[in-house]
Amino acid sequence: MTDTGGMDGGDRPDAGGARCRIDVDADGAYSWRVVAQNGRVVAVSAEPFGEYGQCRSAFETLCRSRAELAGAVQHTAGGNGWMWLLRDAGGGVVAVSARPYERHSTCRAAWQRFHALLREMEVTGSCP
Repeated sequence: MTDTGGMDGGDRPDAGGARCRIDVDADGAYSWRVVAQNGRVVAVSAEPFGEYGQCRSAFETLCRSRAELAGAVQHTAGGNGWMWLLRDAGGGVVAVSARPYERHSTCRAAWQRFHALLREMEVTGSCP
């Protein structure tokens, strides 16, 4: 994957040190990821996008519509951990945890922190 830089143009401060990055894979598909101040990826887009603009717009919409998003914690596909996901009003998954969690309570707390982070990113202008 190639990092195409911060979504905020590189000059504006990010929320609490968190930043959004857009990556392009070998097939030319774009996906966003949110990186915490400590460098850990905390969330990723649920689906890839065909164009950079579509990916960027999807993240902007995520920030603006965070109050309408429904969060859920579920077992990973292998059933050996927990992951969180966010669904839009139509039921589509728009964001997922970047990693599995061993405990349900830890996963739920991570989802709550991400949801709060989206609010901070919107307020500080980190979602252009």
